[in-house]
Amino acid sequence: MVRPEVGAALRRCAECGGYAYAGAPACAVCRDLVDGIVEEEWAAFLRHWDVTGCEQETALAELVVAEPDRHDWRVVDAALDRLACTDCGDRLGRGPAGCHACDLAHGFRYAAIETDRPGVPPGNEHAVRVNVSVVRRPQVTSESEVLVRRLLLPLLLVGFLPTTEEAQRMSALVKASSPTRRVLVVEQFVARADLSRTRRAGRAAGSSPTSPGTPAASRHRSGPGRLR
Repeated sequence: MVRPEVGAALRRCAECGGYAYAGAPACAVCRDLVDGIVEEEWAAFLRHWDVTGCEQETALAELVVAEPDRHDWRVVDAALDRLACTDCGDRLGRGPAGCHACDLAHGFRYAAIETDRPGVPPGNEHAVRVNVSVVRRPQVTSESEVLVRRLLLPLLLVGFLPTTEEAQRMSALVKASSPTRRVLVVEQFVARADLSRTRRAGRAAGSSPTSPGTPAASRHRSGPGRLR
């Protein structure tokens, strides 16, 4: 599996030396890992519908993009990747800032379904979804926000979710720091994160006598949200 399990230990990327996923988009290995989160779900989606051939895949992608609220966010993101923007020619939703068609598609992607995994704090999947989206289209986001979101992504993927207070405190520290120290600020937060919160939640969810292994309810989001 491309995506780590809830409660898994963070691992290092052999290419960039940082935590896996966090080096994207600059590190090719981390970038492939982030893209793999989307591509793995799309491959399963194609198998489910027994789709073969480029023409069928493109047609299915068009259907998904027309009804994003009926599909998992990873399926929607993968479908957008398979369609070309009629304005800029890039992958739909991933073109340069100011491309009207890409901006429109990028906004609609947030209507997709986000389902929290068992054992994670409510809203973890939305956080994963937003951070993946930012890392895969960094050209439309400020450099400091891209930095924070890419460095936090490994934590989110293993089920951690900063509290509102933690996120506000970290955001304030990043804003108050010089550009050269911002990486250190976020890396220190990641290093000190209490991953046992996720592991305890994971054990509790797994031992539930009423619904073991059942994902949390799906959520629909109207926007990407912002760091506070």
